[in-house]
This record gives sequence, structure tokens and C-alpha cells, in this order.
Amino acid sequence: MGDTTVTKPEGRESALPQPVTAESGPGSPRRPRTPRRPRFWFEILLIAVSYWTYSLIRNAVPEQKTEALRNADWIWKAEHHLGIAVEESVNHAVNTVTWLIIGMNYYYATLHFVVTLGVLVWLFRWHPGRYAATRLVLFATTAVALVGYYLYPLAPPRLMNGGNFIDTVMVHQTWGSMASGDLKHMSNQYAAMPSMHIGWSLWCGLTIFALASVPWARVLGLLYPALTLVVIVATANHFWLDAVGGLLCLAFGFTVARLWYGTQPYALPRLVPARP
Repeated sequence: MGDTTVTKPEGRESALPQPVTAESGPGSPRRPRTPRRPRFWFEILLIAVSYWTYSLIRNAVPEQKTEALRNADWIWKAEHHLGIAVEESVNHAVNTVTWLIIGMNYYYATLHFVVTLGVLVWLFRWHPGRYAATRLVLFATTAVALVGYYLYPLAPPRLMNGGNFIDTVMVHQTWGSMASGDLKHMSNQYAAMPSMHIGWSLWCGLTIFALASVPWARVLGLLYPALTLVVIVATANHFWLDAVGGLLCLAFGFTVARLWYGTQPYALPRLVPARP
């Protein structure tokens, strides 16, 4: 049984795209690309190299402290003007509940990676026909975020000049942020815009909601990015508007995937079409 074996689909997956056999002429429209079965070893290597490259580029962006602090002041004033500057209140309120804020510190440090990798594995195993396109959304989202880090350095609320925010990792001596404590020299502290905690969690949540077959999993998919939004604000790692930046990056990722495959990733067949 080769890697092109396809079981008979049911329901909405009954109409698999037919393989293209005709050559496209100079004037003919470009046909959408047909998904291929992902190879495990290649995906492991690709994810490892991609994350290493992302970390290297993100941390190589000059830490323009003066500009980052100035941008943070502008964001804070803009949120006050919009009436949404409640980050400080949320930060102080949650910090009074020790077990809750410590849990949020660990949430911030771990689930960002654990859940994202878990969704990738789930897609690889159960939705191979949609895997490559959905993975492309994630990669394009992350790539455009690097542009944001370079063009718009931004200090997180906890590092603002004259701010009254609490750095919850420092106060509670927990491992919850690569930009605090002994780990602060390993990460660019002024790369808060856009928030990839929001970009990645929204990618996870939408993927689970669109493809999960059980209702409770779909509900959890929607709750995950919502809870992540509360966590990034409560721990003073991001402003609300950083989350908007993450959302815009994700929209860019979906646009890239749609242009590449001719449809949204979730509309592709679950199984990989057989080769001619």
C-alpha cells in the first residue's frame, strides 16, 4: 500500500479534485495546486529549521529601545483615546490571585508551542489533504510577523517608562517569559507587535473549530484564543492592539494559502487525491 492510497470518502469529501493531465498553455489560467501526502521526516525537519530561522531573525532584529518605548507610549495613548486601555486594571486584578497568575505565566510559556505542535500532528494524521495548505497559513503568518518586528519595534507594557504594570514573572519568580529574568538576553524584548501568541492560537482555534467532528472540541477551539488574549494582557506582555496585529498577520496567511491552492485550506479534501 503506497502513500497515494485513498479510502472512499463520504459526505462533503466525496468530490475529490481530479488530477490535471493536460498541459497548461501560455494563455490558460493557472490551475490550483493539488495537495500531496506529507512526509513525516520532511515535516519534522521543516518545522525545526523554520522555527530556528524564525528565532534567529526575530532575535537579530536590532533592539531599538528608544523607538520601542516611544511606540509603546503611542499605543497606550491611542488605546486610552479608543476607551480600551484596561490592560493595567486586568494586570493588577489577576495578579492578586496568586495561583491564577502563576498558572497564566506557565500558560504563556508553554501552550503557545505545545498546542500549535499538537494541532500540526493532528492535521498530519487525520487531515493529510489539508495539512500542507493549513501549515502554509501558519508559516506565512509567522513570516510576515518578522516584518512587523523589524519595522515597528514595540516594548511590552511591563517595560514601559513610567508604567505601573507588574512583571508577573519577576514578581512570582516563575518561568513564564523568555523576555524576563535570566532568559531576557535570549529574546528580543522589543518585538511585541504583532502578537504571535494570538496569531498562532487563532490559527489553532480556527483549525480545530473548522475540522473537529465533536462539539466539545470545537468549543475548546474557540475558547483557546480567547483565553490566550486574556493571558497576554494579564501578564503585561502585550497590549490589546498587539492582538489586532496578530489577527492581521493570520489574515495574510490565509490569503497566501488561498492564492496558492485556489481555495481555503479547510475546503480541501481530507484525504490526499490519488495520483494518475
